[in-house]
Amino acid sequence: MMELIDTHAHVFSRKFESDLDEVIGRCKSEGISKILMPNIDEESVEAMLDVERRYPDYCLPMMGIHPCSVNENWKDQVSFVEKTLGEHKYYAVGEIGIDLYWDKSTEGIQVEALRAQVELGKSSNLPVVLHCRESIDLTIDEIAKAQDGSLTGVFHCFSGDAEQAKKALDTGLYLGIGGVSTFKNGGLDKVLPDVPLDKILLETDAPYLAPVPFRGKRNSPEYLPYIAGKIAEYQGVEVGEVARVTTKNANKLFGLE
Repeated sequence: MMELIDTHAHVFSRKFESDLDEVIGRCKSEGISKILMPNIDEESVEAMLDVERRYPDYCLPMMGIHPCSVNENWKDQVSFVEKTLGEHKYYAVGEIGIDLYWDKSTEGIQVEALRAQVELGKSSNLPVVLHCRESIDLTIDEIAKAQDGSLTGVFHCFSGDAEQAKKALDTGLYLGIGGVSTFKNGGLDKVLPDVPLDKILLETDAPYLAPVPFRGKRNSPEYLPYIAGKIAEYQGVEVGEVARVTTKNANKLFGLE
């Protein structure tokens, strides 16, 4: 059986509260060996850690403040992240970034919070997991400026064009590829054939962005093989090779070995 790692899934979401045991059982039967959980804000931490306690060494937490949760008290929010990172084992600083889809008026504080949390990633020797909705160029610029050779991480849910992919990879970070890769007009069919497989991570972003043929339904890590299969199609390799290399990538980035 293939081994796959879902590097980004919100399985602590209320959308899973009625059947998470069954979901995790199906994930394991599909070869999903680990699920990494990105934090949202101060209020989501306990639900995330509860899932980790239920599935130890399987569902692994990150710590960060999602850009849509960043507010005028962003300095206090970053202090919360810093304090919390010292209280428990986390595998990344995330999910952090810039989201200009919902509210462009908060761009300034989102950028400040991103910069501060990137520095926490570097000082904690943890990778950063970057949310960059409607902000890919700005986020790439920020990461390029922050890169001093010590910064590692991933551009989560990458859906940019070929030029943006090249610029993102030039920062030394990975590209997180999810359900958008299976969308007919997602655009990644023109990008992924030229992205080195050793720079790709698999993710679902569950419960969001379910891949075809589940588009419009609740997403789940158990659907990761559909994403791996689409990447294999674009790259002209066997799906087992996608599983092998992306699992190696995830183990390396998040220190899972």
